[in-house]
Amino acid sequence: MSGRAFVFGDNIDTDVMAPGTLMKLPPEELAQHCLAAVDPDFARTVAKGDFVVGGRSFGIGSSREQAAVSLSLLGVRAVIARSFARIFWRNAINLGVPCITLEQAGEISAGDRLEVDLAAGRLTNLTTGLGYDFTPLPPHLMAMMDDGGLMPHLKKKLGGAA
Repeated sequence: MSGRAFVFGDNIDTDVMAPGTLMKLPPEELAQHCLAAVDPDFARTVAKGDFVVGGRSFGIGSSREQAAVSLSLLGVRAVIARSFARIFWRNAINLGVPCITLEQAGEISAGDRLEVDLAAGRLTNLTTGLGYDFTPLPPHLMAMMDDGGLMPHLKKKLGGAA
């Protein structure tokens, strides 16, 4: 998978991705405000297949699943960060948005073209030519990602009964 990098700093919290004051909006409308407090153009300019790159503690704050839902609805292919809040990580994975822990995430610049091989645990910055290894997701989570997230995966495994 390949796409552009949208880069954010440390401590991007779930309220920035899904503002609490807008939680009554339908998910598609809420997504249009995703990360607006730190990049007002993000929701308008991100394209399907692009990547969000963060620093430390990406997804801290409340456990609101809507933060990951917004990223998914906007077509974000994966989130790459130095570290993640555990509940955000799990919410994103459940929605089919892989979270890649990469200590060198700070070496990625906004607009860089990235290529990610989840199974091999390899990220290549096509803009700079630099490559990075990361711990790939275990096979059971890769299968879930391939199916589009937890619910599609369970429906597949249970024959549509989930």
